[in-house]
Amino acid sequence: MQRGVQLTPIRHKVLELIWNSHKAIKAYDLLDQIRPSKEAAKPATIYRALDFLLEQGLIHRVESLNAFVGCKCSGTQHDQVLLICTQCHTVEERSSLPVLNALADELQTAQFIAQRKTLEVQGLCHACQNTN
Repeated sequence: MQRGVQLTPIRHKVLELIWNSHKAIKAYDLLDQIRPSKEAAKPATIYRALDFLLEQGLIHRVESLNAFVGCKCSGTQHDQVLLICTQCHTVEERSSLPVLNALADELQTAQFIAQRKTLEVQGLCHACQNTN
């Protein structure tokens, strides 16, 4: 990696599984997928890998689902809007500047300093709307 940090085999595998899923994936689901090839893998191993990937801006935590998704703008820390489909469980990352700017204005008015901003919106994606 360009930042002088190491993508160990377990970190690489966790990142690969998250990116290949295209849906929010929970830590224990990652563990279940990794255990067949790395029997010694423990929950702490997965959580350390997730923490690393979060710090590097390669994934996002979906707080409402207690799960993780790949970051389409990886490599930089940024604010985002996550659109979460309640039917198919896909998560779409959007960088909606008007929404984020309005939120920044509101925070400034409230004299509140945000440490991290992620808006999560749950509903039906376009594909699921067309199947109902």
